[in-house]
Amino acid sequence: MSGRWLLGLGMVLLSGSLLFGTVTGGVKVAQAQISNGNDAQIEADAHKALDNKKFQNVNITVQNGNVTLAGTVDVYAEKQDADKRIHHVKRVKGVDNEIEIAGATVDDSMLRDKLSQALAYNRVGYGTTAFNAITIQVQNGVVTLGGTVYGPTDRDSAISVVENAEGVKDVIDHMEVAPVSPMDDRLRIELARVIYGTPQLQKYALDPALPIRITVVNGNVTLSGAVDNKMDRDIAGLRANGVPGIFKVTNDLQVAGPQSGK
Repeated sequence: MSGRWLLGLGMVLLSGSLLFGTVTGGVKVAQAQISNGNDAQIEADAHKALDNKKFQNVNITVQNGNVTLAGTVDVYAEKQDADKRIHHVKRVKGVDNEIEIAGATVDDSMLRDKLSQALAYNRVGYGTTAFNAITIQVQNGVVTLGGTVYGPTDRDSAISVVENAEGVKDVIDHMEVAPVSPMDDRLRIELARVIYGTPQLQKYALDPALPIRITVVNGNVTLSGAVDNKMDRDIAGLRANGVPGIFKVTNDLQVAGPQSGK
């Protein structure tokens, strides 16, 4: 009797084990089906998000909620735009942006000159042009931006100019935004007045790009850009040093033209 009871108990346990295994396997299958269904919906939504001619050569794959973007676009800004659009799609866990820039390749020196010209006149008419001092480096189409800008809007505007330029393959932002400071704002206005108001330097005020750039951070002033001769450089430095409330003036103005080697 006891032997039969033990045998029956063993069969019950075995049946329970098989049943548990079957249920566990069923859960895994159900989870996989749900995941596949979510991926299919995410992919459909992602295609809707990129329903634009500029993304016609972009490929989308989805696995476990992670989206991979591949293919090509014409300019770097479109790669960034695709990334932002996909991040706003529901249930997306992550985005691997492998899109390549298929636009024309531009020589690094030519690209740098073109971007320098564009950034020099960026934000003209907004009153902050003279206070943005941006440096540009280009290597194999990768643009690195440095220097200091007046505010976040100036920074974003500069990045937008570069991202939409033909030949740019990637953008690295090392720009610093000057801290908010009423004292620095007062110094900026006074510096612009005394520098561009000096008779010998008024000619530079005729250029909308305002080639003498004035950076102020916590009372420390840096002059950058280019002037025609050493005398103009020295005058700008002297006038800046004469403004009350300044801790230090660094004169990084370059002398342009045939006198630059003197």
